[in-house]
Amino acid sequence: MSAAPTPAYAGPSRVFSGMQPTGGLHLGNYLGALVKFVRLQDQHECIYCVVDLHAITIEHDPKLLQQQCREVAAAYIAAGVDPKKAIVFVQSAVPAHAELAWIFNCVARMGWLERMTQFKDKAGKNAERMSVGLFDYPVLQAADILAYRATHVPVGEDQKQHLELSRDIAARFNNDYNAPNFFPLPEPLIQGPGARIMSLRDGTKKMSKSDPSDMSRINLTDDAQTIANKLKKATTDSLPLPAPDDPKRFENRPEVENLVGIFAALAAKSSDEILQEWQGKGFGAFKPALAEIASQKLSPIADEMSRLLSDANALDAILADGAARAHAISEPVMKDVRRIVGLWPR
Repeated sequence: MSAAPTPAYAGPSRVFSGMQPTGGLHLGNYLGALVKFVRLQDQHECIYCVVDLHAITIEHDPKLLQQQCREVAAAYIAAGVDPKKAIVFVQSAVPAHAELAWIFNCVARMGWLERMTQFKDKAGKNAERMSVGLFDYPVLQAADILAYRATHVPVGEDQKQHLELSRDIAARFNNDYNAPNFFPLPEPLIQGPGARIMSLRDGTKKMSKSDPSDMSRINLTDDAQTIANKLKKATTDSLPLPAPDDPKRFENRPEVENLVGIFAALAAKSSDEILQEWQGKGFGAFKPALAEIASQKLSPIADEMSRLLSDANALDAILADGAARAHAISEPVMKDVRRIVGLWPR
């Protein structure tokens, strides 16, 4: 007689995500993450973190870090995240992240981390000079998620491997400590437009705040004239916009595909719908129209960010409340983890 199947994780549906406070946020962050954060808060219990422990895995300025955390939190709220619906806080304010990361370090295997492609991409030929934290930060990511027993994580394609590691660590913990389904195996949420916004200068590279050229990105704090100027100078070609039914419409035209995708995401339409409107037309007309809708979407966010950052005490109070709510969820989880692992109770 076969054994009865192990019941699935029966806890609440919960979403976790976070952003690093390592410089200004840009259009890619807005369309790839913040738009989803806002939508998800009406569908799930959501926890949104500013991950400052991840920020110190690379060289940083300690004098700027706290203000950079405020800027990311302000961007969350200005984009539409409601701190009364979702939990918004700074990672290091909740001890569970660091504590669970160490326990997971004793569960994860070196071979798992050595296969992480993002470390190889970031370290390049300088792997031996990188901090252990940069090598190990996928384990901290797993702790970020599982300290709250989150069941879903909105991720881009470049983060799917790290989520798989989180699932492996959760499964290994459950198995090694004979705690079936203590941790859920979190699922990715990668659907929706604008998941991968590319550089305005090179359509083969992701839009990034680490790019040395500010012309490669639209920052959330850029004014309308700056946005228009950046899009005017964005790399394109001399050909007109293609028809939506052209099977080779974006062949060897990654920058064109990127601008069409940005327009589509901002207008809440498909790329085909944008091409239906603009096929055969040139970029002399397309770029100003794109700049107009980008300004319409981003200017209110920039204004609200400025307002929030002008009152640091009020913003810090929101973050303190979020940290207290996050701790109220994570501490019972950690109490059970300590008991399961055999650590000294407290």
